Amino acid sequence: MAKGNFRFASVMFLKPSLEQIDQMPQSNFDQIVEKYVEMNVAHPFREGNGRATRIWLDLIFKHELQQVVDWNQIDKEDYLLAMQRSPIKDIEIKHLIKNALTSRIHDREVYLKGIDVSYYYEGYTTFKTEEL
Repeated sequence: MAKGNFRFASVMFLKPSLEQIDQMPQSNFDQIVEKYVEMNVAHPFREGNGRATRIWLDLIFKHELQQVVDWNQIDKEDYLLAMQRSPIKDIEIKHLIKNALTSRIHDREVYLKGIDVSYYYEGYTTFKTEEL
């Protein structure tokens, strides 16, 4: 599978990739983002990888650091370019995410607007969670 010029892991490497990702440490910011980058490369689903892994990332941040990403603070194009380059150099995605972290982990609005932004990153804008 690929998106633009970016190729994701081959299906024959999916199981060992996921096993390796599962074993990666996640006790600090850098480790968590590095794990997130590897999960993006593994790309285990045909559809919904970006949306699912952004929620997964927030759950890890919430559990480990008592923070979540306020996705409204990250520009779509900056995010997509940083993710594309992240397997080579993850400094851009780390910078974007670090600057968007919030301790508002129980704020329903942050969570729901984050879902909207996540869909927006993928090109979906038909619905807003507040309208559903």
